[in-house]
Formats: sequence, C-alpha cells, structure tokens
Amino acid sequence: MILPKRKSNRFSVFVLWFAILFCFSGRLQAQFTIRDTVISFPMIGIVAAYQLPGGDLADRFGNNLNVGGIFQWKFRNNLLVGLEGNFLFGENVKESNFLDAYKTPDGNILDGKGHFTVVALSERGMKFEIKTGKIFPVIGPNKNCGLMTTVGVGYLQHKIRIETPSGNVPFIEGEYSKGFDRLTNGISLTEFFGYMNFSNHKLVNFYVGIECTQGFTKNKRAQNFDTGIQDAKSRMDLLFGIRLGWVFPIYKRMSDKSYIN
Repeated sequence: MILPKRKSNRFSVFVLWFAILFCFSGRLQAQFTIRDTVISFPMIGIVAAYQLPGGDLADRFGNNLNVGGIFQWKFRNNLLVGLEGNFLFGENVKESNFLDAYKTPDGNILDGKGHFTVVALSERGMKFEIKTGKIFPVIGPNKNCGLMTTVGVGYLQHKIRIETPSGNVPFIEGEYSKGFDRLTNGISLTEFFGYMNFSNHKLVNFYVGIECTQGFTKNKRAQNFDTGIQDAKSRMDLLFGIRLGWVFPIYKRMSDKSYIN
C-alpha cells in the first residue's frame, strides 16, 4: 500500500509567525501613546471640497461641491497610503446650448402635450483615487502631525444631469437623455498640500489644504443627438480647490493616568 504524500506545513508556519509578529508589534505599540512617539494605524474619514473648474471643464460647468469618504493607513515613518472616493455636485451648467434647436422662438421648451415646461440642468460626477503621501512633523501637538503632501491617481467622471420636474419631455428623458448628457470620464491625477492633525486625546483629527486635479478624459457617448456626431476630442479637465477631511484613527489609546500603590 502506498501512503499519500504528507503535505508541507510551511504555509501554516508562515501564518503562525505572522500572527505572532502582529500581536507582538501591537503590544509594543500599546506601550506608547500618540503623544509620545510616531505610531502606525489605519483611519477612516469623511471628506469635502469646494472646487473651481479649469481647462475644458470650465467651458461646461461652474464651481462645484464634492463629498466622500477615505480609508488610509499611516505608517511609523509617517508615510500614507489609502483610497478616496468623492461625488461631485454643481448647479451651474454653462454648456446648455444643446437644447437650443428644441426651443420655441421665445426660448421655451414644450412637453409631450404641447405645454411650456421647465428643464433643469446640473452637474453630477465622481472621482475615485489611490493615494500616497507623507506627513512632515514640523508643527502640531505630536510627531504624528504636521505638513502633509499626497498624490493620487484614479478615475474622474462627470455629466450633465437633465431633469424635467414640471412636465413630460420624451426626447430628453430616459435613454434619450444619454444623447445630451455629455458623459465624460478618464484617468485623473491629484496633488494635495496641507496640514494633518491628530489629537493627543483622539478627539480632534482632521486635515485641510489645497488640491489640484488633472483629468485626461473623453466623451463616452456614441453620438450627441443635437450635433448628430460623436465628440471624440481628448479633454483636459482641471479642478482647483480647498479640501477638508475629518478622520477617525483606529488605535487603542493608553490612559494618561498613573497609579502609585
């Protein structure tokens, strides 16, 4: 009888050593507070920005607000790695002439029953990025704080949202709206410079600074219905603004009290 070959236990040994090192590093870190030393920890947070458009984007939209979330890991050398996602909102649509051919001589649009109706246009978009950066502890309540710079690479998308709240306008609703919405997306690069703060008592943790985004984008629709052709032009969409993030670091805060028997 031939016995089956015994499987190697190298993987099990590796997992065991990894677990031991993880627990040991956690015990070492727990001996200090964030006030005493530079520590490593993950964090989650909410982010918001007010942005001005530039490049080709300035021809289509005005200023925008965006909100989102972030997951980031800060290492003991103050390097940062993380993911960030944002949704963009704006009410100023400059590129609205795509409806001109459908207006009456006095500038109104008719619904499916021949009545005057209102068409509301707004900006909608999203931006998702992988980010990396570093904190330089030159100011702040502890050595985990300071001037912060990051760079990110990701995906930028924007379009014109078309709404008809007061009437039924079949030619710009549903699937037909895709022929007018100028859906555009592509690769983006983002640079940020500002200040990151971590409280000694884990209460006030935030960052604030200036941000610049470059989007290398194209229109993704097969055809714009108002022109009858596809817009295949490469675009340079720029965003400049102020970004604020409120973060929640995930680590065990040691008590600042000492007890003497």
